[in-house]
Amino acid sequence: MKDLGWVHVEAFLEMMSAERGAAANTLSSYERDLDDLHGFLNGKGVRLLEAASADLSAYLSSLAAQGFKPSSQARRLAAMRQFYKFLYAEGLRTDDPTGVLDAPKKGRALPKTMGVDEVGRLLEQAETEAQDSAPGQLQRLRMLALLELLYATGMRVSELVSLPARVLDQDGRFLMIRGKGNKERLVPLSQSAIVALKLYGRMLAAENDAAKVPQESPWLFPAASKEGYLPRQVFARDLKNLAIRAGLTPSMISPHVMRHAFASHLLANGADLRVVQELLGHSDISTTQIYTHVLEERLQQLVQTHHPLAKQAKKQE
Repeated sequence: MKDLGWVHVEAFLEMMSAERGAAANTLSSYERDLDDLHGFLNGKGVRLLEAASADLSAYLSSLAAQGFKPSSQARRLAAMRQFYKFLYAEGLRTDDPTGVLDAPKKGRALPKTMGVDEVGRLLEQAETEAQDSAPGQLQRLRMLALLELLYATGMRVSELVSLPARVLDQDGRFLMIRGKGNKERLVPLSQSAIVALKLYGRMLAAENDAAKVPQESPWLFPAASKEGYLPRQVFARDLKNLAIRAGLTPSMISPHVMRHAFASHLLANGADLRVVQELLGHSDISTTQIYTHVLEERLQQLVQTHHPLAKQAKKQE
């Protein structure tokens, strides 16, 4: 049986529904979370209406001890904040005990990535298919060009599919990319990317000539879409289909995963984090630091291989 303090929870839920239009699922979630808090406080002999910051902090600590994820703890804290702000606004309390509580820190998930061998298998499959001269070869050459460009530059998929057609006219090993915030950056191209791009460009021009296209598209990868270029969703779908044909797990592969592979493989082979930041087009180094686990592994290997004390320790084992 609930004590009189639960009456205020019911009033809070009514307010959330009537004044803020909270959805039924949200109200149910608040009710469950506050019920759990109520049970915890009741076990400590503390009334819900009179809980102090220390009591609420102890509750959050108990959740952590039970193995609740930081995201689940944060959701409980959000419910508590809303409830005690309501009590303060209604004059039922003279303070808000949640004001000094810190949200649990969420660990940043490591990005999905692909091994060098997996990327190699994907590119090999695309190259093999592109050599088939059967109808549809332009689409197969397009996929090869897309993959080679993506892995050579680490472009965002939106930057890749919207490349201008004038890319085909340039000579040299560098590509100018217009990224977020209309900022431009220069990225190097691999020899295989240059070759794939030229093969695709030649066939695109030949098909345009054969079809007597009056005005060529301004886009490198033209398509009958609203934007006029290949939709990124179509590329992502085709990439997963290619992965299946290459014998890879499609759920683990996407254009964004290829971008992560580009960054991870560069760092694993000695690239500087600042250089990778520039190549990816990150405005802040903190965004690039999700790859520091790769750097840590490489530094550990360097120490184990080259530090004299590490060598001595290995001999003693």
